[in-house]
Amino acid sequence: MLTGESVRDAAPQWFVELFAHRRWIRRTDPFPHVYARDVFVPEFYRRLAEEFGRVRTQRPEAFTPVSEKYSATGVRLSALRDGPLALFLSREWHDLIAGVAGVTATGDVEGSLHHHAADSPQGWPHNDLAPAWFGGTTPGPAEVRTADPAVDLKTGTRAGSVTARETVRAVAVLFYLGNPDWKPGDGGETALYENTAGNNPAPSLTIPPLDNSMVLFECTPRSWHTYVGNNAAARNCVVMWLHRPKDEVVQRWGGDKIEQW
Repeated sequence: MLTGESVRDAAPQWFVELFAHRRWIRRTDPFPHVYARDVFVPEFYRRLAEEFGRVRTQRPEAFTPVSEKYSATGVRLSALRDGPLALFLSREWHDLIAGVAGVTATGDVEGSLHHHAADSPQGWPHNDLAPAWFGGTTPGPAEVRTADPAVDLKTGTRAGSVTARETVRAVAVLFYLGNPDWKPGDGGETALYENTAGNNPAPSLTIPPLDNSMVLFECTPRSWHTYVGNNAAARNCVVMWLHRPKDEVVQRWGGDKIEQW
């Protein structure tokens, strides 16, 4: 079943004009998610891709391993606020994604540019329903807050009198860019799963890393997904999460459903 989704009418004109069209596709299988092709107008997508290429070329040392178990390297969006990629940290983008996903998010955002080198190994199915700690008070209605260097995002460990709030990832977004020559058979897709039973579950759907396309979904106990791997060329994307208060997750699914790091 497919239904349309409109870009939020209340957004300012400058923001609306960045989008190529006002209809995104809502899918229900294997779990609810939204998929969009040609997200931004060509000129703005070109600026995003050029900025990504500039960072990859001029600041390769900025890309560091995302985690011990994950094959990508990345650089946080919070380090890239002086160019077009700053859009992904705007309150307008936050509110659009939250509205499309049907989630009341806190204004706390984590996100990175991810780079998978050619022949990266496959990941493992996970649902992203994980905790994330942010410093300070909850952001105001016009604010976006990124991770505080004084607070460990995964554990909440901090020094001295620094305050921190525990949230849980609420919406995952993958926007693909910098993959101009990708074609079917090249690998590097994002796999979505109906279930993860067995030693090697088969994906129900794969999302190709086509330039200027995007997939987003609410993080729930069954939003299983992973990186397909075995890519013939590098795969690049923006990966980001919106967040919700922990108590909302506990009330809805139970605290035992939160996937600890």
